[in-house]
Amino acid sequence: MLNIDHVIINFDKGLRTLFTKAQTARPLPGADLPEPDLTSTEKRLAGALMRINHSGEICAQALYQGQALTARDPQTQKALKQAAAEETEHLAWCESRIQALGTHKSFLNPLWYTGSLAIGALAGAIGDKWSLGFLAETEHQVGAHLEGHLQRLPAHDEKSHAVLVQMREDEAKHATTALQHGGVELPVPVKQAMKLNSKVMTTVAYWV
Repeated sequence: MLNIDHVIINFDKGLRTLFTKAQTARPLPGADLPEPDLTSTEKRLAGALMRINHSGEICAQALYQGQALTARDPQTQKALKQAAAEETEHLAWCESRIQALGTHKSFLNPLWYTGSLAIGALAGAIGDKWSLGFLAETEHQVGAHLEGHLQRLPAHDEKSHAVLVQMREDEAKHATTALQHGGVELPVPVKQAMKLNSKVMTTVAYWV
């Protein structure tokens, strides 16, 4: 049965995710590195890539909150909440780089959040093993995106590189944790649908 207190708490989390500055318990990766001297073209590229990553973290927050809302097993809920806490740190790190690069967050973040929350809640309602499998596959796909962005970022933007490297490490850990808690591999059509949905978000967030 849906717990109304959990609904209220997650609604508050959603508002905070979208409209307040994210906080981080860990230091910002690369904080001690000098700000790179980028050309206007390099700055636009780095800013657009960090905007995509920020929107991806918005989606991750919503997915985990939706899954935790409908998950049945307390250990599953705990794993989802821990992953969401670390994704909040990723939000803070991406925001920091977006600001430093002089660009903006995606104007469509409320849309990305709402859609991902619904998908997460549905995945959680289907069953914990499928929810965790969805989490693992999400993290695998995010890791692949991060790897691609590390290749595309200007080589001398070491501060952005440091952020993405730590995020990639965290995402891999989340995927492993999900599988250790009983997550199952998703059917190929589901994986393909997830990739298509991700492609739409990343393409649009690059510009908007």
